[in-house]
Amino acid sequence: MSDLIQLAAEVPFDLGGQRLDQIAAQLFPEHSRSRLSGWIKDGRLTVDGAVLRPKDIVHAGSRLALEVELEAQGEWKAQDIELDIIYEDEHILVIDKPAGLVVHPAAGHQDGTLLNALLHHVPGLANVPRAGIVHRLDKDTTGLMVVAKTLEAHTNLVSQLQARSVSRVYEAIVVGVIVAGGKIDAPISRHGVMRQKMAVVPTGKQAISHYRVLERFRSHTHTRVKLETGRTHQIRVHMSHIGFPLVGDPVYGGRFRIPPGASPTLVESLRDFPRQALHARFLELDHPASGVRMKWESPLPDDFTWLLSLLRQDAESFV
Repeated sequence: MSDLIQLAAEVPFDLGGQRLDQIAAQLFPEHSRSRLSGWIKDGRLTVDGAVLRPKDIVHAGSRLALEVELEAQGEWKAQDIELDIIYEDEHILVIDKPAGLVVHPAAGHQDGTLLNALLHHVPGLANVPRAGIVHRLDKDTTGLMVVAKTLEAHTNLVSQLQARSVSRVYEAIVVGVIVAGGKIDAPISRHGVMRQKMAVVPTGKQAISHYRVLERFRSHTHTRVKLETGRTHQIRVHMSHIGFPLVGDPVYGGRFRIPPGASPTLVESLRDFPRQALHARFLELDHPASGVRMKWESPLPDDFTWLLSLLRQDAESFV
């Protein structure tokens, strides 16, 4: 991947008389308007060789030229951490994230993260915002994530996420027996007191989840949840909000529940399940370069399938 972006275009008649930032956004749509505006201000995007302001009017026939040397986006270091790569080309890569892997460095997790692993696998990601990470999974949530390998792919994927055209479908094991599927439309924001938690708050950002039942057990349900929005901890908060928290969720889990007469093995497995039982199962999006719709599926991890088999045995023994 080149670290130098060089683009040029002549302003067509139908765009003449508009602001420079508006024209640039239409001539160079592979880059976001805010990024183009910053390049104009930095003198990286010129008009007939002259540096103008984003709001300046530009006439038809003028020549726009962009030349930007990409710079590293952070002080992160590359680390040789194994990645389970499901798909990769020169524009994107799709990974199957294991439990326990933090996605992005933060307080308490300065290294050993997915971002550090990505920088080792694709050094050029140092020049892409957040090393190409456009959406996250919680540390102990498993499953599929897409990563942009270029600035253009990053802009495109962020736009798809904002337009809600990326399909992200999860599977979860929740406490309680869900009778039927439904839609949760409940805004989410930071908890007013416990800042590490998210909560359903009337003034929060819109958050919509769709859930359906895959299999019912005596005191638990295997569910499939499709995200319409992508708020922090959205599925964990939403399912807890409607009274069906995820098994093993240390933050939103609520009261521990055991089916009466359950085997010691099931009791122990439910009590000691090491993480929230949540897996990003399906991912579907338009390829940022070709526009072709692509879809990936990740099999359920071993701890998830083991708990399902115990719940199934328990349900069958009480028929």
